[in-house]
Amino acid sequence: MGRSSCSGLLDMGREKKGRLTVESSEEGRGRKRETGQIGSGVELYLIGDERHGPDDGGVDLKFCDGVDSKLYSYTKSFSGFVANLTTEEAQKLKGMEGVMSVFPNENKQLHTTRSWDFMGFPKNVNRTTFESDIIIGMFDTGIWPESESFNDQGFGPPPKRWRGICQESSNFTCNNKIIGARYYRSNGQLIGQGDFDSPRDSEGHGTHTASTAAGNLVSGASLLGLGLGTARGGVPSARIAVYKICWSRGCSDADILAAFDDAISDGVDIISLSVGGLPKDYFKDSIAIGAFHAMKNGILTSNSAGNSGPSPGSVTNVSPWSLTVAATTSDRKFVTNVKLGNGELYEGISINTFDLKDKMFPIIYGGDAPTIGSDPADSSLCLAYTIDKKLVEGKILLCDMALDGEQQLATGAVGTIMQDTAFPDVAFSYLLPASSLGLKKVSELKHYYNSSRTPTATIQKSIEGKDKLAPYVATFSSRGPNRITRDILKPDLTAPGVDILAAWSEATTVTRDEGDTRIVPYNIVSGTSMSCPHATAAAAYVKSFHPTWSPAAIKSALMTTAYPISVGRNTDEEFAYGAGQINPTRAINPGLVYDAGEIDYVDFLCGQGYSSEFLRLVTSENNSCPQTTKKLASHLNYPSFTLSSKSKSVRTHVFPRTVTNVGSPMSTYKAIVNAPAGLKIEVIPNVLSFKSLGQKKSFLVKVTRLKTKMDHIIISGSLIWYDGVHQVRSPIIAQVYS
Repeated sequence: MGRSSCSGLLDMGREKKGRLTVESSEEGRGRKRETGQIGSGVELYLIGDERHGPDDGGVDLKFCDGVDSKLYSYTKSFSGFVANLTTEEAQKLKGMEGVMSVFPNENKQLHTTRSWDFMGFPKNVNRTTFESDIIIGMFDTGIWPESESFNDQGFGPPPKRWRGICQESSNFTCNNKIIGARYYRSNGQLIGQGDFDSPRDSEGHGTHTASTAAGNLVSGASLLGLGLGTARGGVPSARIAVYKICWSRGCSDADILAAFDDAISDGVDIISLSVGGLPKDYFKDSIAIGAFHAMKNGILTSNSAGNSGPSPGSVTNVSPWSLTVAATTSDRKFVTNVKLGNGELYEGISINTFDLKDKMFPIIYGGDAPTIGSDPADSSLCLAYTIDKKLVEGKILLCDMALDGEQQLATGAVGTIMQDTAFPDVAFSYLLPASSLGLKKVSELKHYYNSSRTPTATIQKSIEGKDKLAPYVATFSSRGPNRITRDILKPDLTAPGVDILAAWSEATTVTRDEGDTRIVPYNIVSGTSMSCPHATAAAAYVKSFHPTWSPAAIKSALMTTAYPISVGRNTDEEFAYGAGQINPTRAINPGLVYDAGEIDYVDFLCGQGYSSEFLRLVTSENNSCPQTTKKLASHLNYPSFTLSSKSKSVRTHVFPRTVTNVGSPMSTYKAIVNAPAGLKIEVIPNVLSFKSLGQKKSFLVKVTRLKTKMDHIIISGSLIWYDGVHQVRSPIIAQVYS
C-alpha cells in the first residue's frame, strides 16, 4: 500500500513548554519544512501535542518510518503538523493518546457595483477613520496587485499592530493597500500550467473577491462596456492581507490550516473564505477548525454557503462560530436578445460581449447535425464529439442543454442558443456569442426553425435590464437544513452574489477557458464566492465602529438587522436566506446583540457529544463537560431559533437566550411575535428594561409546533425586540425531517 501524507493539528492552543522549536527554511513561511512529497492520498492528522516522546505526554511518531514522514508544522496560533503516513499508520495514530482528529488532506473548491447601492450602502455612507486600520485576510487564489482597485495612493503605512509579511518575488510586491501576502503549496504538489509560484493570482477569483470586499473606488469600470460604472469594495479604506491557498487544482486542507495559523498571528481583523467542500464533522473540517481558533482570537470568519443549490441540505461551512453567507440577486440583470429572421425577439440570459452587428446567420439544431454513429439525442445536447462540424460551421447552433461553449466553438459555430432550465436567474459568460432561453421560448424557436425553409437568427450584445423582483436567493446558492447540527439555522444570512462586477486577474481571460482571448481588468461573475466578501465587508464596517466587539456580536448585529426576504421566489424560506439580506448601515447600531464566546461554543460541542478530553485538546483550557445534563444545540446563544423533529406530532421546545444592550443606556424593549399557522410562540418575559450599556438580560422563547397535516418542510415566524428605535429581529423556524 502506498504512503500518504498525514498532518496534525496539535493541542491547538497557547504555546507550551517543551514544544518543538520551529524554524523557517523558506522565507516568510514561519514553519519548518521537511523533505518529502505529497501524493494523491494526502491525509491530515490533528494531534494533541507535537512533543515527540511518550515520556513527556506527547505523541510518539517513531512508527512513521523514514525521516521524510513529517512535512511541516503549524505553531503560531495553534499546533499541528503534516506528514506522510500509510493507512495503517494513520489508523494507529488515531488510537494514540493526545490525538484530536485524523482526516484526509483533501482539496476544497472555490465558490464563485451596483450591489452596494442596491443594499442601501452608498459610497458616501457614514464611515470612521478606523476603517483604514481594519485588516481583511483574503483566503483565495491570490491577487493581481497592479489593479487600480488596489492602488495605495493616499494610504499611510500599515497599522503598527500588523505582524505579517509580504512574500515578494520577481513578479509580486505589496504596497500600503495590500500590506501582506503569503502563498501556500503542500510540499511537492505540482502547480498547474499558468499558476504563479507567488501570491499573484492567475485565476481571477481572489482578485474579484478582494476588490468586492475592500477595493478602491474605480470609475469607468466595466466588462468590455457591460456594467459600466464605479467599481468599489464595501470598505475601500481597509487594508488587505492575501493568503493564497487555492491553485488551479483546488485548495488543500493543509494549506488552509497554514493560512489560518499565519493570519491569526499576523493580526488580521476579519477572514474571508469563499471556499468549501462537503459538510463534515466540525473537527474533521479544516475551515471549521481554523475558524474556531480565529474566533478564540477575536476574528470572525466569513464563509460562502456553497453553490450546490437548490438541493436541500447542501449548505456547507456550517460551524456556528462562522458566518455562512448565501447569494441573492440585485436589481440589475444582463439580458441577451435573440432576433429571428421573422422579426421575433426573444430575451435570453447571458453575459455576451461579442457583437454580431445584427448580421443574420443560419440556425441548425444539434439534433439535426449528429456525427456518423452518434445518437441524435446526444447531439441535440451538443455534447462533445457528437456534432458534425461540416454541417454546423458558420451557423448558430441550437442546443437542448446549457454548456460552457467549448463544444460549440469547436464545431465552428458562430454562436449558440441554449436551453437552460437549471439556472434561470444567473448570467454566464461564454467563449462565443451565446444566449440561454427557457423551455417555452426554445419550443417557440424550434417551431420557427421547423416551419421555415431558411431559419436565421442573430445574437445581440448583452444589455442591462431591471429585475423588479430582486432580491431573491439565486438558484445555485446552497440551501439548508444544516446536516451537521439541525438545530442551528444555516445559512446565517445572504448578500448579493449574482452578476457582480469586480477586479480580475490579467493573467487569465473572461471565462478562463481555452480559446478565450479576452483579457480584462474587470469581470462579471456569480456565486456565493461573490456574496461572501460582501458580508466580509459588512462585518469589517461594523468592526470599524465597534473594534472591541466579539465575532459573535458582529455576526449578531448583521443577522438581527438584515432585510427580510420575500418568500415569493424562495419557497424554502430561511433555508435559502437565513435571517435575510445584510443591511450594513443598520448593523452598526443593532440595539441588542446575542453574544457568545469560546466557553459557549465549548458547551455547544459538549452537547454534540465531544468528550472533555477532546475539548481540552482543542482549547488548551481545563474545560470539562458536565457529567449530568449537557446543553442542547438550541441553547447556544444564537440569533436565530430552530426547532427540528422527525415527528409531525405536537412538539414544544424552550430556547434560553441572553441579549446585551449596545443601543441606548436607558431603554425598554417589547417582544413582537410573528407566529404563522402551525406555530405557537411565547416569550418570557416579553419586556426587557435596561439601565446601562453592556447590561445583559435573559429570556425564554417557548415554541410549539402544532400537529398539522400539512407537509411543509419548514414553518417560519419571527421575534422582534423593539424599543421604538431598534428592531432586533430573529427568525424562528420549525422543521420536520425524515
